[in-house]
Amino acid sequence: MSDAPVRPRIEVLDPLAPRLEPPVLGVVSPPRLPVGNVALGLAGLAVVGLGLAGLSIGNFVADQFVRSAVLGWTTLAVAGLGGSLLGAGIWREIAGLLRLRAVDGLRARLSDPRTMRDAALAWLETQPEGAAVAPAVRAANDPDAILSLLRAGPVAALRARSEVLGRAAAINVFAVTAAIPSPSLDGLLVAWRGVRLVREVAALHGMRPGMAGTFSLLRRVFFSGASVAAANLAADTAMRAVLGSPLLAHVTGDVAGAGVAARRMIVLARATASSCCPVPD
Repeated sequence: MSDAPVRPRIEVLDPLAPRLEPPVLGVVSPPRLPVGNVALGLAGLAVVGLGLAGLSIGNFVADQFVRSAVLGWTTLAVAGLGGSLLGAGIWREIAGLLRLRAVDGLRARLSDPRTMRDAALAWLETQPEGAAVAPAVRAANDPDAILSLLRAGPVAALRARSEVLGRAAAINVFAVTAAIPSPSLDGLLVAWRGVRLVREVAALHGMRPGMAGTFSLLRRVFFSGASVAAANLAADTAMRAVLGSPLLAHVTGDVAGAGVAARRMIVLARATASSCCPVPD
């Protein structure tokens, strides 16, 4: 008995499965911490100290006017000049901190595709290489292309100049550390030259940080420069292994430690440039 013939038919496959979308995770912004007790205490001391100092100076100027008009105006001029210099110093400290905050704001705008082009054009106006890159940024439609143009142009130039500053600091540290046979003086020299290098790289990026701004920038460099340090970890480890070998240490003496200190200056320059640059890595 033969099988029944198979007739043509249309088989309908299962409909397309719904697209699998990743679950949407809610974005939780970190809570704002209240002002600490230390900050409140320091603010109170500043208010009391400056207030009492102002009242004392005012009373002293008034007493001088009672004695003589010449003494009064002279005292007032001296107090005004001193207060102006003090106010200028405080304003420069505040301006340095505001410039650091401006870098954070510009980095946030460059990370947002909606504001990336305007932020990039605004930043290019402050850079020597900006005029050559700005037309390409205006014509680019892809956010990644805009970032690539920024990294290949002004960012690369800033990194190269920062590298020059880092190598100059490395030469200074290497020469002096190899010549001074005192570990304590070596540490002070490396710390002083490192702080100066951070200020030089910050000035290269258009910032003039004061004392408070320098401390804030150092904190950023030490906490946000992990990627730069990791990129240079292999070279630093190799240099430590070579320069720290007993044979080479016996031949060259303190030059091995000077080489490691010089290497740290170069890494510090790169980490500072990464912290001062508003273009995200």
